[in-house]
Amino acid sequence: MEVGNRTLLNEFILLGLSTDPQWKLTLFGIFLMLYLITLSGDMSLVILIYIETRLQTPMYFFLTNLSFLDICYTSTDVPQMLSNMVGRKKTIPFSRCATQMYFSLSFGMTECVLLGVMAYDRYVAICHPLHYTVIMNQSTCVQLAGVSWATGFGNAAIHTGMTFKLPFCGSNKINHFYCDTPPLLKLSCSDTRINGIVIMAFSSVNVIGCVMIILISYLCILVAILRMPSLEGRHKAFSTCASHLMAITMFFGTILFMYLRPTSSYSMEQDKIASVFYAVVIPMLNPLIYSLKNKDVKGALKKILQKQIL
Repeated sequence: MEVGNRTLLNEFILLGLSTDPQWKLTLFGIFLMLYLITLSGDMSLVILIYIETRLQTPMYFFLTNLSFLDICYTSTDVPQMLSNMVGRKKTIPFSRCATQMYFSLSFGMTECVLLGVMAYDRYVAICHPLHYTVIMNQSTCVQLAGVSWATGFGNAAIHTGMTFKLPFCGSNKINHFYCDTPPLLKLSCSDTRINGIVIMAFSSVNVIGCVMIILISYLCILVAILRMPSLEGRHKAFSTCASHLMAITMFFGTILFMYLRPTSSYSMEQDKIASVFYAVVIPMLNPLIYSLKNKDVKGALKKILQKQIL
C-alpha cells in the first residue's frame, strides 16, 4: 500500500539479540534452558499452592496469580525470540506484532499492579493481624486480582492502539527480539511526540502509583515491626516480606530504568538488555525467590516429596 511516494509496511523483521551466527546457537541454548526453568518453576508453584491446603491463603492466592502471570509474560516473547534464532524466517506480520505488543504490555502492567496489591496484603497481615481474615476475605482478594488484570489489559490497549495507528513506511527492521513500543516508534514516518508523551504520562502515573502504594505499605510495616517487643516476632514478620521485597526491587528497578528515562538517552542495546532481564530472568527467579525464602512453601514441598517416596 502506497501513500504518496512511500510504501506502508505490512510486516517487520526482528533483528534479535545478535546478528552473529556463531552466537545464535549459544544464545538459543541458554534462553531455551531459562525458559524451561521458568515454566517448570512457576507451574510447580501453582500446582503446589493448589494441592496444599495450608497454602490456600490470600498471600498465596496472589502468588498463584503472579506465577501464572510470569508464565504468560515470558511465553509472549521468548518463543518468538527462540524461533528467530534458529529459523530462517525473521519476519513478523503487522497484526501479529500488534498482538505480541498488546499482551506483553498487558502482562507487564498487570504484574506492576499485582506487586502493589501483594504489598497491601502484607501490610494488612502485619499491621492488622486480628482483622486480616475479615479485610482480606475471598471476595476482596478476587476483586483486587481482577483490578490488577483489568488495569494491565486496559493500559496496554491504549498504548498498542496509539502505536499501531501510526504509519510505518521506512525501514521494517526492529532492532529488538520482540515488538516493543520504543523501537517501533523509531520506525514510524510520522511525528511520534504525542505517543511519547502519552506513554510517559501513563507509565509515570501507573508505575509511580504502584511504587507509592508499596512504599507506604512497607513504611507502615517497618514501623509495626520496630514496635514489636520480641526479637523473634520481628524476625518472623520481616521474613514474610523478604521474598516480596526482592521481587519488587528486581521488577521495578528494571521498569523504572526502561520507561521513566528521557527519550534522548534511549539506547536500543540498553533496552534489549533490560528487556531480557524483566521478560526472561525475573519470571525465572520469582518462583525460586518465593520458595527458597519461604518456610511454608519449603515445608509443603518437603511433605509432598516424602509422600511420593513413601
